[in-house]
Amino acid sequence: MATYNKRGYKVPKEKEVKDDAVEAVIIDEKDSTTAEVFSKLDESATITETWVAKNQKIIIGLVAVAAVVTIGYLAYQRFIAAPREDEAANEMFVAQQNFQKATEGVASDSLYKLSLNGSEGKFGFLKIADEYSGTDAGNLANYYAGVAYLNTGKYTEAIDYLNKFKSDDIVLSALAKGAIGDAYSQKNQPKEALENYVKAAGTNKNDFTTPRFLLKAGKTALALGNKADALKYFTDIKENYEGTPEGVSVDVLIGLAQ
Repeated sequence: MATYNKRGYKVPKEKEVKDDAVEAVIIDEKDSTTAEVFSKLDESATITETWVAKNQKIIIGLVAVAAVVTIGYLAYQRFIAAPREDEAANEMFVAQQNFQKATEGVASDSLYKLSLNGSEGKFGFLKIADEYSGTDAGNLANYYAGVAYLNTGKYTEAIDYLNKFKSDDIVLSALAKGAIGDAYSQKNQPKEALENYVKAAGTNKNDFTTPRFLLKAGKTALALGNKADALKYFTDIKENYEGTPEGVSVDVLIGLAQ
């Protein structure tokens, strides 16, 4: 009887059996890296703990100093700064009244002087600016004093006080710069006046102060013979502030500057 082998068939080999079979252990590289990171963190923590232990007195001292400074600041604000603000505001009330009356044209020169020097047993702006410097009222007194000096013909003094005034108020900050420009203009220093008018116009642009000082800047530039600059300022009014009082007559000025 004939025997046939299937094509491609091979007799399987017997599996080799090893007595001492060793299971292969695969170590993930990520596990190794993680372990290394934790090891470094442990080392860093140990170093930090050691440093803290060695410098404990210094750390406690710094914390104590910070606490004292914070408490001191809060105490200063509550028991010194706030009462000084109230005191300065009370002192300035009469001076502000005199100033307001002066702006209305009633015996203005004498009232401006009273607002500067004081009356009715209350300080004037000069004393308030000096005695309460660092307070909001003291800062505002610089502005009032500057404008009072400007209106009484003391232009150098006006510039000095107005330069001391600092404010985030969009109107007052521009008015102060513009008043400095007016003082320089009265001193016949048109270049300095123009510089301050431009600063005033560019300070917190708005429909009240910006066209006002653009107009002054344009007229001053025109007087200096700087037609190109004057045209720029007048055109700015025409294009952006035409609806303001300054925009009414700006066409004539544009014609002069062309």
